[in-house]
Amino acid sequence: MGTYGLLIDFGSTYTKVTAVDLDNEKLLGTASAFTTAKTDITQGLEEAVSKLKESIKKPDIKFKHQFACSSAAGGLRMMASGLVPELTAEAAGRACLGAGAKLIKVYSYEMNEDDIEEIEETNPEIFLLAGGTDGGNSQCILHNAKLLGTSKLNCPIIIAGNRTAARKCERLLKNKNVFVTENVMPKFGELNILPTQEKIREIFLDRIIKAKGLSKATGLISGILMPTPSAMMKAMELLAKGTEKENGIGELFAVDVGGATTDVYSVGNGEPKELNVVYKGLPEPYVKRTVEGDIGMRYGIDGIIEASSMERLRTLADLSEEKTKEIINRFKNRKDSIPKDEEEEKIDYAIACVAVETAAKRHAGTIEETYTPCGIAFLQEGKDLRTIEQLIFTGGALINSKNTDKMSKFACFNKTEQSSLRPKCTHLWVDRKYILAAMGVLSEHYPDIALRIMKKELVHYGI
Repeated sequence: MGTYGLLIDFGSTYTKVTAVDLDNEKLLGTASAFTTAKTDITQGLEEAVSKLKESIKKPDIKFKHQFACSSAAGGLRMMASGLVPELTAEAAGRACLGAGAKLIKVYSYEMNEDDIEEIEETNPEIFLLAGGTDGGNSQCILHNAKLLGTSKLNCPIIIAGNRTAARKCERLLKNKNVFVTENVMPKFGELNILPTQEKIREIFLDRIIKAKGLSKATGLISGILMPTPSAMMKAMELLAKGTEKENGIGELFAVDVGGATTDVYSVGNGEPKELNVVYKGLPEPYVKRTVEGDIGMRYGIDGIIEASSMERLRTLADLSEEKTKEIINRFKNRKDSIPKDEEEEKIDYAIACVAVETAAKRHAGTIEETYTPCGIAFLQEGKDLRTIEQLIFTGGALINSKNTDKMSKFACFNKTEQSSLRPKCTHLWVDRKYILAAMGVLSEHYPDIALRIMKKELVHYGI
């Protein structure tokens, strides 16, 4: 009898399961089934496990551990507010994204009645109320707390702003489900987002799971640990940094292209590399996640076209304008469609290339030339990722493509666009078996094993 683990990812569309042999530190297999969150989520899970047992030819396998993550029912949907867009509002947004949330919108300055109506209609699962440094501006956060207090919003509200005003905000929100934590920006330009991220995760575990009907599965698993994007971040950080016993692969850049959104992760300090470069904006986190909600393979096709052009897609696909439009419209009308012939594969390739390029550009920092009394200098905003050599690809459009290695150039530094500080990658790792989220979940308990499985299973290319 071996020691086996089952890793579960409750997705909005599919429930994915991964079996690992913990004694021999190897992947046994993966399987998936449609998520049945609207009825009984255990049905989809049981079907996926049944498929898994059949595929690995172990019908009687017993799992010692069953760990899970979830992005079902739209993921962890959050909204936030802050004061200045480039400061506390930006800090609030980073706290949400770093906790694995799907950030719908961040409001800056004082909200109005239209904003409250929008928030009520959107009905987020958590609202993050931030604004002002400690001892600084309190008017904005108090104003927003008052509006939220009289609203119909009934989701948990986290107060993570000016500590001087925090308790006053709590009283203004006395009829709401309120949590107070440390300011996301206690001092000007100083980030403190970890306490807020821990609070978001705590609420996710205690409350959001029940709201999504996932509590029906708790009897079958050892605990839903985190939102799926958090599991991905855990996997990326572990793969890059390693453990005390096992070396990682070094700083990395990862792109995950989905049907509706494209997530990008970077693990690296991204600080200016030259002496004549001046940094602008908030300090960047060592492990960073961004989400492009308008960029995706099916639901985000309009965003792809807007970010590029129909002509660019036609050129990349090497098809006529008429055929390009025809296939794209087909994909837009059938969101679950997969390429069925060579022409559709070409359009899928073109869409994926633009998705990778657009999301990578938005995630990476930029640099521009400026003139000072001492001569020419350079102004950097965001992370300088040019020294990163490791590129990770995941997401169906990338891992199932025959041209994954060709797509890699769209994520990397381009000499014709020197202002975009994308990585100069020389190594590509492809998550062909879709195990990264599972390894992030496993890393909470068995980090060394998770790391060794990733290094073994990710397909490596030189680029």
